[in-house]
Amino acid sequence: MTRDTGTIFATTRWTVVLAARGRNTPQADVALEELCRTYWYPLYAYVRRQGHSREDAEDLTQAFFARLLEKNYLEGISSTGGKFRAFLLVAVKRFLANEWDRANCQKRGGGVAPLSLDWQDADTRYKIDPPDAVSPDKLYDRAWAITVLEHVIIRLQDEHAADGKAALYAQLKPFLMAGKDALSYGQAATALQMPEGTVRVAVHRLRRRYRELLREEIAQTLSDPTLADEEMQSLFAALS
Repeated sequence: MTRDTGTIFATTRWTVVLAARGRNTPQADVALEELCRTYWYPLYAYVRRQGHSREDAEDLTQAFFARLLEKNYLEGISSTGGKFRAFLLVAVKRFLANEWDRANCQKRGGGVAPLSLDWQDADTRYKIDPPDAVSPDKLYDRAWAITVLEHVIIRLQDEHAADGKAALYAQLKPFLMAGKDALSYGQAATALQMPEGTVRVAVHRLRRRYRELLREEIAQTLSDPTLADEEMQSLFAALS
C-alpha cells in the first residue's frame, strides 16, 4: 500500500480550530471536539493528581470541556506556542483557579451536551499509573505521551487488519515495544513460517510506519507542523 505523507501536515485539526477563532464553523467544531475526545484523559489525570476525588475529577473535567467547546477559552492561545497539549494545560489551570466554585456546583456538562467519555476506564488507568510523587504537570505530560502512542498502535493495527495482515502485526507488534535486539527474529520467523530475512524487512517497515504515524498524530495537535520533531522529543522525555 502506497502512502503519501509529504502533504499530510498541510492542515491539521489544531490549525483548523485556530483559524476559526472568533467565529463558528462546522469544521472547527468537529476538529476541536475530536481533539478533546482523543486527549481528554491527560487532563483527568492532572485533576486527580491535584487531589480531587474520582467523582469531582469527572465533574470538573466534563465541565471544563463543556466550557472549552463553547469557545470561551480560545483567546490567548499564542502564549502556548501553538501546541494543543500546552493550550489544554494552561486552560484547565485557569479553569480550576477561576471557576472552582461554579464548576464544583455544576451538574456534569454544565447544560451543554457532554462528551461521551469512558470514566470507568479512566479511573482504572489512573489507578495503575506508577504511584510515585511526580507532579501533576509531569503526570499530565506522561499521560499525554501514552495516549498518543496508544492511538498510533491502534492505527497500525487497523491498517494491518484492513490489508489482511492482522496475524503478521500481532506477531511483530512486540518489536515496537522492545529494544532493537531484545527479541528473536528467528522465533518470529518460525511462528510466521517465513524466512528470517523477510521478518527483519517486515519489522523495519513496521517501525518506519510507526514513526510516520507518530509524526502524523503529533502534528494534528500543532499549529506549526515543523514543531513535530521537537514535540516528539518532549513525548519521549515524558516517558523516560
